[in-house]
Amino acid sequence: MKNKHYEYVIVGAGLSGLTAAAYLTKAGYSVLVLEKTPTYGGLLNSFSREGYVFDAGARAIENSGIIRPMLKDLGIEMELLSSPVSIGVESQVISIVSKESIDLYRQALQTLYPDNVDDVRKIFRKIEKVYKEMHVIYGFENPVFKNFRQDKRYLFKELLPWLGRFLLAVSRMERMNEPVETYLKKVSTNQSLIDIIDQHFFKRTPTFFALGYFYVYLDYLYPKGGTGKLPEKLVQKMLENGGELQVNTEVKTISLAKKLVQDGNGQSYSYDKLLWCADLKSLYRNLDTSGLGADVVGSITTESEKILASRGGDSVFSLFIGVDQPPQAFASITNGHVFYTPSRKGLGETHLSELKNLLAKGKDACKKEEIRAWVTTYCALTTYEISIPSLRDASLSPEGKTGLVVSFLLEYDLVRLVNDAGWYDEFKLWVEDGMIKTLNQSLFPGLFDTIELRFSASPLSIEKKFGNSEGGITGWTFELPSPVVNMLQKIPDSVKTPLPDVLQCGQWAYSPAGIPTAILTGWYAADSICTSRESDRKKAKKIRLRNEYKRTYPV
Repeated sequence: MKNKHYEYVIVGAGLSGLTAAAYLTKAGYSVLVLEKTPTYGGLLNSFSREGYVFDAGARAIENSGIIRPMLKDLGIEMELLSSPVSIGVESQVISIVSKESIDLYRQALQTLYPDNVDDVRKIFRKIEKVYKEMHVIYGFENPVFKNFRQDKRYLFKELLPWLGRFLLAVSRMERMNEPVETYLKKVSTNQSLIDIIDQHFFKRTPTFFALGYFYVYLDYLYPKGGTGKLPEKLVQKMLENGGELQVNTEVKTISLAKKLVQDGNGQSYSYDKLLWCADLKSLYRNLDTSGLGADVVGSITTESEKILASRGGDSVFSLFIGVDQPPQAFASITNGHVFYTPSRKGLGETHLSELKNLLAKGKDACKKEEIRAWVTTYCALTTYEISIPSLRDASLSPEGKTGLVVSFLLEYDLVRLVNDAGWYDEFKLWVEDGMIKTLNQSLFPGLFDTIELRFSASPLSIEKKFGNSEGGITGWTFELPSPVVNMLQKIPDSVKTPLPDVLQCGQWAYSPAGIPTAILTGWYAADSICTSRESDRKKAKKIRLRNEYKRTYPV
């Protein structure tokens, strides 16, 4: 097949790839986006099943001073709904609608753990400090989407005063980088109290990132029509600007010296620059470095070893349910987005030593009954994230009915073990039953008898569909040193790679990653390209003028 040439080829149609594409096409460049799956949006997408609309990835969108200004900068109109969160333990369910609501959660924990009132007070004093720093960092519209070079008033009256506070806040936050489990153990000896707070988060999440969620809960937005509307709008903008999107196209080879990528069908695409917005392990596994110098190959080999030795972050099991109950039945219990723990007991060793022992046995020695018993206990004690789309947008479920997305963290290695042992489908049904039974006995009495639709996705589903290593949903695990940039002030450098004319962006380029980070890295990649091109144009113009001068006035 004849090669197709584009100035920029982008691999991965998630939020970072689509953001970069929107900005590059806005600047007038020829852009092709290649996506291996049949859809775009990556871990932010919505789909319909029997009249219910479900969100397949993130259940809401954190604004973080990025979403609204990015949409405005691109000229995208989109209705964003408020997405209030509830936090619950047993019968205590608190609606988080303001900073004052967080204090109600503190009171609820003190009621649940009367012997640890002082411990809870100390934890929430730390939360208050983190909240203030998060407000400085994310409560200000990110200046990268502002043309402050032309708006002097904004530059001197708003940006510069904020910048000083921002740098100070970032410095303070980085001093709270120890794992949240470690911090909580310094404050309390009650393992159940520690669990009830830290099991909301990925293992060994930095303290500032974990406790910062109490600010994030107030910063969630929900696109009318489902979370998939955001990537849909970005695709529309890119196509309007002349860009191209090709789905069902998996890149198999990247020839760096030839500046060529080849897909599974043998079609090749040449580029001036390549933006890799997919799993980084797949990039380094599929590189062709022939024709490059020894020094360049050496740098690539070093980076490749680091990336391939790393591990994707924690993953989730998600259950999608259609219920023959009206949304009002759920609105009387919770908001449309809830983090709920059915027991104050906490996970304890269920998610640590017991799981580790199961995995150590391997697929041949580990019995079904052991894994089933572990799953039953886990379902009864873990923390659930539950999304009810029709409580935010009534059009997202059939009239008089309600769709729910119920998920919790689940170890990828356990699902892989079960799959290798040959009883993956049976395992999924067992997990589904455990989730439904737990919620039927706690937060949603009567749920079991009204379910008319149910299906699920596991960490293995995420790995297979999206190519995410170990089914990771936020990039790299916190349990190992990050192989990529993980300091806020260095995030512009996160897009750089040792590969000639290749940039990286998205959830794998910066850690910890989420929707705002993916968007920001996509913007930084596009901006670095546009800035470099503009610099090259100016240099070329100077050379041309100098040559013309020499021809006109020869020495």
